[in-house]
Amino acid sequence: MTAPAEDLDDTISRARMATRLRRLREERGLTIQAVAERGGIAISTVSKIERNLMAPTYDRFTRLARGLGVDVTELFVDESARFEPGGVAVARKGDFGYHETENYTYEMLFPQVRGKSMVPMMGTLKPLQQMKFDRMVTHPGEEFLLVLEGRVQVQLEDREDVVLNTGESLYFDSTRGHLYASALNEPARILVVCTQFDLPADPQP
Repeated sequence: MTAPAEDLDDTISRARMATRLRRLREERGLTIQAVAERGGIAISTVSKIERNLMAPTYDRFTRLARGLGVDVTELFVDESARFEPGGVAVARKGDFGYHETENYTYEMLFPQVRGKSMVPMMGTLKPLQQMKFDRMVTHPGEEFLLVLEGRVQVQLEDREDVVLNTGESLYFDSTRGHLYASALNEPARILVVCTQFDLPADPQP
């Protein structure tokens, strides 16, 4: 799946995710309350995302996927295939699912492949002074961060901040609250890989 130029717009990407979320929920005959309860997320949050009033961060869209009983990939693409033993998938430059929030851009790699044990993504971070946070991000699993360009400041719950330069990396338990930001007055580029747990099974025919 290649992200066309018109997809690289926060308004369009958010609207498409809102539409896809609502369609997935309705196809499964679920109420907003049911999705919220199954995913462990506030009803108001699900409602705001569906109405395109909020762009979900990684921890929220993984909870949405759990609430819907789908793979995270299905929030980004309409068609996907399960990764099978012995399988091989190739991502060419520009092949990704795009999503933008107030603070981050997410370039989800291999969105057409569901059932992956890992969720790889690239992203662009704004300078810290331009970012607005109401909470730290936290989600099950482990996380790998590599700085591709620039310098990145990583805030970790109950730990001192870690500053990483280009080519440096961090591996941590992502149940610990965390935030990323560019430590310079210009954007930074990162590669992040998260482990994925509780993968939904394919529906039985």
